[in-house]
Amino acid sequence: MKTRKIPLRKCVGCTEMKPKKQLIRVVKNKEGEIKVDLTGKAHGRGAYICFDKECFKKAKKTKALNRAFECNIIDEVYEKLIMEIDKGE
Repeated sequence: MKTRKIPLRKCVGCTEMKPKKQLIRVVKNKEGEIKVDLTGKAHGRGAYICFDKECFKKAKKTKALNRAFECNIIDEVYEKLIMEIDKGE
C-alpha cells in the first residue's frame, strides 16, 4: 500500500516547511493582482504563511511577501490575511 506524500510549503514568516493545509496561500495572478487564496487552487504565483500572528508580523516587518512577488503589497492584502489568521487561531 502506498502512502500519499504530504505537500510541504515554506512559510514566508518563519521560513519553516509545513504541510500545505496548515498554511494560508497568497497568490499573484497574471494581471499582477495579489489576493488571499483560501481554496489554494487559484492560478498564479503563490506564497504561504502560517496561521500565526507572530509569523504574520515577521513577514510584514521583513517585507517577505514583497520579495516573494517582486512588488509592493497593498495594506488590503495584509488586512485580509490578519482576518484569516484570527479566524484560524
